[in-house]
Amino acid sequence: MRILVLGRTGYLGRHVVAHLRGLPDTHLPEAGRSSTGAGAGLRVDLAADSPDRLAKTLAEAAPDAVINCAGATGGDAVTLAEVNARGPAALCAALRQAAPRARLVHLGSAAEYGPGEPGTKVTEAAATRPLGPYGATKLAGTAAVTASGLDAVVLRVGNPVGPGAPPTGLPGRVAALLREAGAVTGTGTAATGTGTGTMLRLGDLSAYRDFVDVRDVARAAVLAVTAAGPLPAVLNIGGGEAVRVRDLVRMLARRAGFGGRIEEDTGTAGGSARSAAVSWQCSDITAAGEALGWRPSYTLEESLAALWADGGAGTGDTDAPGMDATGTEGDRAP
Repeated sequence: MRILVLGRTGYLGRHVVAHLRGLPDTHLPEAGRSSTGAGAGLRVDLAADSPDRLAKTLAEAAPDAVINCAGATGGDAVTLAEVNARGPAALCAALRQAAPRARLVHLGSAAEYGPGEPGTKVTEAAATRPLGPYGATKLAGTAAVTASGLDAVVLRVGNPVGPGAPPTGLPGRVAALLREAGAVTGTGTAATGTGTGTMLRLGDLSAYRDFVDVRDVARAAVLAVTAAGPLPAVLNIGGGEAVRVRDLVRMLARRAGFGGRIEEDTGTAGGSARSAAVSWQCSDITAAGEALGWRPSYTLEESLAALWADGGAGTGDTDAPGMDATGTEGDRAP
């Protein structure tokens, strides 16, 4: 089976590729925005290439399936629209020309739902009311995929966490701050009590988010691309539980052995008005279990342990500006 992974150098894409490499009789054509350098493969730029050019590239790759992990969480509205909305639309148009029978697995975002009702898990049938350009452009990408007529499924991913988490997202940023605190104090292990005399200043940590391990997201993508028969148009991929951001920060601080103080500025949400407006996010993941036999396999404690043990290697580099695939509305709350 030939599976083309777009955004393969990004946070989620790297994990998807790692999972796919464990499948027998699977070939992964190299593709990215750059066609130069060692090991470079096909050039694909969803934000800029015309559908005709993309179709020629896809015809050369001859994929049986495509997993689109490319996306942007940062940048201005134009960048977000080019990558998150225009990109999937161009990809679908190219697939209809070059590989109309290929399965497309597209990574969307729980940000497409917008604010949740406290205490309620949103199903795939819930109304989509994104508050900002990120969620709106991800929703536009989902609309392009679901209306394409292709054998396609959108995985709406919650807040990814785990090894390699980049500092552009909440868990990766907090981990980086804790490492900096340890470097300043000359400590850095649970045994020594990282940053005993230091203080971390963060934004409002009162919001609830649905965190899911990046490795579980990758496994869901692999299950979706290899599943027999048609799949639902949209499937939620999350932890299935709402976790207060404050609790995640404290769990990570304990993992780091941080002995200092964490101070919240309750008047801000990391400088983001959208974070304050989205105080609750939690996905109902029942449909993914029924369609894919998927459920999260890592606890949040295990995800944070892997993030901390990873040593802060995550860069957030992708085949598109910003972090690939999924942040959510308000995922940078601190």
